[in-house]
Amino acid sequence: MDGQTAADTLDAAQLGAELGERATLVQFSSAFCQPCRATRRTLTEVAGIVEGVAHVEIDAEAHLTLVRRLGITRTPTVLVLDAQGRVVRRAAGQPRTADVVAALGRAM
Repeated sequence: MDGQTAADTLDAAQLGAELGERATLVQFSSAFCQPCRATRRTLTEVAGIVEGVAHVEIDAEAHLTLVRRLGITRTPTVLVLDAQGRVVRRAAGQPRTADVVAALGRAM
């Protein structure tokens, strides 16, 4: 991505979890979001299949400062981070497994 700023990079302290060795799938969710549950299953499955990939789920309501900084407007929103924590892809709504795998290809 061109023109990245500090807002386009996340670290373990901001996420509350370690970054994946090769990539990280960051999911912003809310308590009563039905598509968030299905998204959690999809991202957990992909992270289990693809070596070096971590899945981190963040409660959007509990992390409003981060949500505002990143411009998250709905849940689920998924960010794909590269190994350095840079946001390389983002999508709102429930992703398909094939789309997640394709986005990881860009991150790694």
